[in-house]
Amino acid sequence: MATTTFHAERVHITPSPRKTLATFYVTTWAIVLARVLYSAIFILASFNHFKPETINMAMDQGVPFARLAVPASGIIALLGGLSILLNYKEKIGAILIMVFLVPVTLMMHNFWAVTDPGMQPLQMALFMKNVSLLGAALLIYQYSPNPFSPKT
Repeated sequence: MATTTFHAERVHITPSPRKTLATFYVTTWAIVLARVLYSAIFILASFNHFKPETINMAMDQGVPFARLAVPASGIIALLGGLSILLNYKEKIGAILIMVFLVPVTLMMHNFWAVTDPGMQPLQMALFMKNVSLLGAALLIYQYSPNPFSPKT
């Protein structure tokens, strides 16, 4: 039987001992899987940021200093993704992912400026995907320990 304690700001529910261990394992593996799935997109995509084709595509989109900015964004995405994957200073990793996502989303997936009717829905979908990834980075930032605490 679970016991419930009410506090001014929140409700604290203490689960029964029988459910505690199972919940712990499910939660632990869910968090590990979530970290792997979330960070994979940034880690795997970061290597493309060093290819001439990716740099040229960014130059065509009008990205300033694309020869420097695109590889730098690849490094930022890689470091942020590894930080979240390895659970090491994940709050700083989430900040790196946000620093990566905001300019990439606005410059590379600006669906509102696309004149090709066939490409506009694709760019809008990519824009919305990045917005959802940004939301997940905000959740990681909010629910991770302080970046300067000894744990991280």
